[in-house]
Amino acid sequence: RLTGSDGRESAPVRKAQDQAEVDESSSGLFFFSKETRRSGSDRGRKTDRPRKTRRSGNGRASNQAQINDLLKEGQEILVQVAKEPIGRKGARLTSHIALPGRYLVFMPTVGRVGVSRQIESERERNRLKDVVARNRGTSGNGFIVRTAGEGQPAEDIEADMNYLTRLWSKVGKRAEKMKAPALVHSEPGLVERTIRDHLTDDFTAIRVDSEDVYERVVEFVSAFNPDFVGKVRLYTKDRPILDAFRVTPEIEHALESKVWLKSGAYIVINQTEALVAIDVNSGKFVGNTSSLEDTITQVNINAIQEIGRQLRLRGLGGIIIIDFIDMEEAKNRHKVFDVLHRELAKDKIPSRILRFNDFGLVAITRKRDRSSLEKTLCQPCFYCEGKGMTKSLRTIAYSIHGEVRKNRRHFGKSPELLVRCHPQVAETLREHEPEVIEEIEAMTGKAVAIQADPLLHVESFSIIES
Repeated sequence: RLTGSDGRESAPVRKAQDQAEVDESSSGLFFFSKETRRSGSDRGRKTDRPRKTRRSGNGRASNQAQINDLLKEGQEILVQVAKEPIGRKGARLTSHIALPGRYLVFMPTVGRVGVSRQIESERERNRLKDVVARNRGTSGNGFIVRTAGEGQPAEDIEADMNYLTRLWSKVGKRAEKMKAPALVHSEPGLVERTIRDHLTDDFTAIRVDSEDVYERVVEFVSAFNPDFVGKVRLYTKDRPILDAFRVTPEIEHALESKVWLKSGAYIVINQTEALVAIDVNSGKFVGNTSSLEDTITQVNINAIQEIGRQLRLRGLGGIIIIDFIDMEEAKNRHKVFDVLHRELAKDKIPSRILRFNDFGLVAITRKRDRSSLEKTLCQPCFYCEGKGMTKSLRTIAYSIHGEVRKNRRHFGKSPELLVRCHPQVAETLREHEPEVIEEIEAMTGKAVAIQADPLLHVESFSIIES
């Protein structure tokens, strides 16, 4: 049984519009269950059930309804996965349905027309609103114009509206025939989503190395934009397509923590559970001016373009802290901040920037709608168990000494102790820390033999009487 919000009236329309604008770059799957309490045309719409007024902790009245007032056990509702599970966080469900198209997001539960905030021209915003309002008629369906809709002719906007309306009708009919819980509709596959969201007139070709996928792409592009069908080409060479177009090296670089800039400076990217830290360093860059302040400012500005690229390439989200090289003059900090703002404006994923604090740090919040590239392609190191560090060889040698000292009273009368350890630890005991062995022999009155075992973890060792 699925439970969740039932289109609460208290949720403002602006919040729903903002969510649509946020979701315009989302590639999450859409899962629905059938709702039997209302007709197919009313699925996902707001309820007219009166809500109870309750008191909050400070004694003020609150109009927020409790979940028990909106849903009953066993009730079937139509819901959508608004955010996929990430790490330990489960999926986020909503009854505000949003179906993204090429230029629009269709929102049947909102009933308003909106435009992405990234379209800044007021004249263009009004034009797009008029096109959508004129073509939606009296249906009352809501539409949000995506950033990709800017400058598009009215015919293309209308075609996208018709496509999304037909899709919603199919979803409703399919839901009537299915028994909950069930998957009623899902987003297109990765290939189709990529083409839908990123294909523009600037692309010269779409190369596919699989005949099955090639046929799918041709079929999708034919329905999506027939003018691009001639750009779809089947790649048949023996060399892997990712190697031929140098995608593989880019993926490898995107998994490294240090990223070098053309100027000789570099940035270091470290992902943690709570946030992403990016450190800017001058490296080999010496600048072309005698002013240290100007050189530092130039390094910071050069790093910003690569930082924006890495955020998109690695799929980084959540809280992002950038540690720029300290600048003394406020005008230079403002200059760097303005460049960062312009760079992030190119990003389809919404983000928010906070100004420099007293420590020269900039905090960015960027919507995290999927796992990062590192989380997708990598796993915690079984060797260091995700810590990123192991004990030093010297520390391990002293640990062996401590273990012998702790258990020396339990040793028998055998004349020798055998220490099994990693080859690097064995070398440290023999060459760099021989006094550890000498102290163990003096402590126990036994000779110590060292056996190197390459199959052991560097931190693991055993002490055996022989």
